[in-house]
Amino acid sequence: MTVIYHNPRCSKSRQTLSLLEENGITANVRLYLKEVPSIEEITTLLSQLNIPAIELMRTKEATYKELGLNKDSSDEERIQAMHNKPILIERPIVIHNDKAKLGRPPEQVLELF
Repeated sequence: MTVIYHNPRCSKSRQTLSLLEENGITANVRLYLKEVPSIEEITTLLSQLNIPAIELMRTKEATYKELGLNKDSSDEERIQAMHNKPILIERPIVIHNDKAKLGRPPEQVLELF
């Protein structure tokens, strides 16, 4: 099964979804701003991506600073913040066979297939 964490307002997310479709890959679309990932799901995503929490965050979002997050924040604080405010989660994320890739650039997700 293939899943894309998708925000239709994001051009990279739209490009990634189109790229999957152009390559004959059907993905379950998860509108993560509405279907907020649990703390466990975010932790699993980080493991699948093999990155620290800071690399999954949109640090330039105003919400990041509003929450008092900074370079010294712990992964636990970051994960909790992404759960509470999913706008902080970088997108798009494609998951396939227990591995994941960020679609930045979109072509990067094709490495999963």
